[in-house]
Amino acid sequence: MSPVPEAPTGHFHPDDGDPVPVALAGFARANRRFVEVHESPAFLTARHRNPRRVVGLVSGGGSGHEPLHAGFLGEGMLDAVAPGKVFASPHNRQVLEASRHAAGDGGVLHVVKNYTGDRINFGIAAERLRLEGIEVRRVLVDDDLATESADTATGRRGTAATVVVEKILGAAADDGAGIDDLAELGARVAAASRSIAVASRAQTTGADGTPAFDVAAHELEYGVGIHGERASATITRPTTPELVRRMTDQVLDALPPGGDVILVVNGLGAVTLLELNVIFEYAAREVETRGGRVVGELVGTYVPALDMRGFSVTMTRTDGELLSLWDAPAFTPSFPNRSVGTSTDGNVR
Repeated sequence: MSPVPEAPTGHFHPDDGDPVPVALAGFARANRRFVEVHESPAFLTARHRNPRRVVGLVSGGGSGHEPLHAGFLGEGMLDAVAPGKVFASPHNRQVLEASRHAAGDGGVLHVVKNYTGDRINFGIAAERLRLEGIEVRRVLVDDDLATESADTATGRRGTAATVVVEKILGAAADDGAGIDDLAELGARVAAASRSIAVASRAQTTGADGTPAFDVAAHELEYGVGIHGERASATITRPTTPELVRRMTDQVLDALPPGGDVILVVNGLGAVTLLELNVIFEYAAREVETRGGRVVGELVGTYVPALDMRGFSVTMTRTDGELLSLWDAPAFTPSFPNRSVGTSTDGNVR
C-alpha cells in the first residue's frame, strides 16, 4: 500500500479540510466523563451540574481557540458551549439549542466575547429564548487594549479575560446566585480586566500553510487579535524582560485602582510552557515592583489563535470576593483544579 502524501500545509486535518466536526467528536470522546456532544446543530454540554445552580451558563465562539470554550465545560464553570467554524461565530441556532439545554429555573446567562458576529448571533438566540419564556442576560467581555481606540466601531475585542469571567461566574452560579446578580458580577469582572498580546509569527492557514501575515525577524506585532488580526503596531523586538515590562505596565495602567490582581499569561499556540513561565515571572515581578500583588494566576495555552507564535498578558483587578470565586474548585477538561486540601494521611494535596 503506497503511503498517503502529507498535506502541503503540514496540518493534520480530515480529507474534507474541515477539522471542527471530527475535533468535536474526538474531544467529547476523550472527555466523556465531563462533556457530551450534540449534532444538527452542533453544541456541547456538561454532563454534571451542581444541584445548587439555578442559572445556566452558556458561551461559545469560533474554533481554533481550544481549550476555550469547550475545555471549560463542567461543574464550577460552563453548562453549554456553541462552537463555530474556525475563527467564525456560531450560528444563532447553535446558541439557541445550547441555551435551551442549559437553562435552569432561573434562566440562562450568555458569556459573549465582543465580536460583531458573536453579538448578533447570541442576540438573536436571546430574543427567541425570551419568546419561549426563558429569562436571558448577557455578559460582554471586551478586554483587548489593542482595540481601545475610540475610532474602533465595535470597541475592545474579547480575548483571554473570558476565561477569568467564566471561572468566576461558574463558581458564583454553583453557590446559587440568581441571574441579575450573575450578570452584575460578570460585568464587574469584565470591567476590571484588560489584556494585550504580541506575536513573532502569524498563524498558518489550512488552505496553503503560509502565515496569515509576515513578521520580520527583528520585529514583533504588538496588539494582535485571537482571530489572527494583525497588530495595531509593529515594533522593533526588545529583550523579553523589556517586552514583558512594557505589556505589564500597559495593562496595569488601564486597570481600576487597587493592589491585587489575577495574572493570566496565555500562549497563542506555538509558545512553549517553558517560555510562558519565564514571561509570567517577569510580569509578576513588575506587578510587585509597582506595589501590587499577584494573588491569582493561570499560565498556559488557554485561548490560542491556532498556531500563532505569541502570547498575551491579562490582568483582573480583584478583591476577596472575586479571589474566593477564582480559587473555588472546577471540574472541567482543561481548567486546572488547584484547590489545596489535606488528604487522610495528613499530606497536603
